[in-house]
Amino acid sequence: MSARVRGGSAVGSTVREGTLAGGLPYLAIGSGPPVVVLAGLDGTGGTTNPAGPARTFELRPYRRLAAHRTVLVVRRSPGIATGCTMAQLASQHAQALAGELALPVDVIGVSTGASIGLQLALDHPGCVRRLVLLAGACRLSDQGRAVQRTQAALVREGRYRRAMAATVPAVFSSAASRLAMRTLVPLTARPLTRQQADDLVRTIEAEDAFDLTGSLDRIGASTLVIGGTADGYYGPDLFRRTASGLPRGTLRLLPGSSHAATVTSARAAREVLEFLQACLPAR
Repeated sequence: MSARVRGGSAVGSTVREGTLAGGLPYLAIGSGPPVVVLAGLDGTGGTTNPAGPARTFELRPYRRLAAHRTVLVVRRSPGIATGCTMAQLASQHAQALAGELALPVDVIGVSTGASIGLQLALDHPGCVRRLVLLAGACRLSDQGRAVQRTQAALVREGRYRRAMAATVPAVFSSAASRLAMRTLVPLTARPLTRQQADDLVRTIEAEDAFDLTGSLDRIGASTLVIGGTADGYYGPDLFRRTASGLPRGTLRLLPGSSHAATVTSARAAREVLEFLQACLPAR
């Protein structure tokens, strides 16, 4: 990997941690040509690297990929400005990647990170070699927007545990898992700092306005869309619409898979690995 990472340090024996240009936190595992993973929207607004079990859980789906590639899980820079758009977030990522890596690179966008990945491929095509949208699409569904608006309202009120519990219907699909997580999430969710709360709300607001439905035909990167049929943030219709609207789009629908299950799916991990290992003709 040819990245000039700032503040990089070893964490344990296999995980490195640091900050890219512009203040974007990252975690890295593996060795070889880089793959950039754009992280989703977690309880801190996606601007703070996870620690402990949460870190292990997030990196687990990329362990097989890390046997061949350097996997760089990149978050957004803390201090997101009021009124920030997905285009501005994508521009920040483009500048950071240009300062650290030999472009273009393969990009995996996860959920909200997929929104940034699509915007990055549209506005900064020289950054993206191939793109994977993992549990993400060209816009949120109406249900997804409603859930995130409720989450943002609760965060503004300082009700952080309730805010995380409000996401459960969109993240999990079965009645049993929803019931369990409605109890577990409020118990495990940590209070946010003022900056983390602001970053979370501003990212939600940026994604609320995000819609590339009419611009998909301008995205030239070969793109794999992986989504579950029981995903509450997007849903199968939006996954299909995204893949069919892309000139080089491929769809993999996971029957019965929820938003959370898709992100952690072993099948999804295999699909990503096969897609990124494929020898595709040069653009």
